[in-house]
Formats: sequence, structure tokens, C-alpha cells
Amino acid sequence: MRRLLIVVGAAVVVALLATVLTGAPFVGVLLALLLGAGILGVGWFFLRSFATPVPPPPEPGTLRKVKLTFRCPVCGAEVRMTAADTEDPEPPRHCMEDMELVAPIE
Repeated sequence: MRRLLIVVGAAVVVALLATVLTGAPFVGVLLALLLGAGILGVGWFFLRSFATPVPPPPEPGTLRKVKLTFRCPVCGAEVRMTAADTEDPEPPRHCMEDMELVAPIE
């Protein structure tokens, strides 16, 4: 909140200075400065988010989110796996056979 007050105060001072020196309308200069500061702030936010490091992988044994669908080749039953201990888990068994991974339609 304090940073916002500093930016608005600086914009008002610069707008007053620009109005006195150039004769431009105060409201137009102030709005242009605030819009520019907003665009700069959003751009800086996105640049900082790109610079954050990737989080470390979870420790072995912890569950990871997955979205896999398996189908039984014998009876056609389907199972959706939503959590597994690895990103590429072994297929479950059904009808005494390993189920087949179904490719997503998306």
C-alpha cells in the first residue's frame, strides 16, 4: 500500500511539473503517467514470475498428481488414476492382465 502511495505521489509531482513546463492538461498527463506505471508494474510482475526457479521434485514415496486412464483389454473396464508415486506408474491389473494406457482425446 505504501508503494502505491509513493507511485501516485510521484506521478502527481511529475504531472504538475510537466503541466507547468509544457502547458499540457494536468489530468491527461497524470492519467498517462499512472497508466504507464500500471503497465510497467504488470510487466515487471510477469518478468519476476519467469525468473523464479522451478520447485524441487517431491521426495520419493509422496504422491504426485497424474491424469491417466487405463482400459482392460479383456472386458473393457476403464480406470482413471489421479495420484501415483511416480509420474509414469505401472499399469494396474484387471482380469489377470495388465491394463492398457488410453491416449487422451484432448
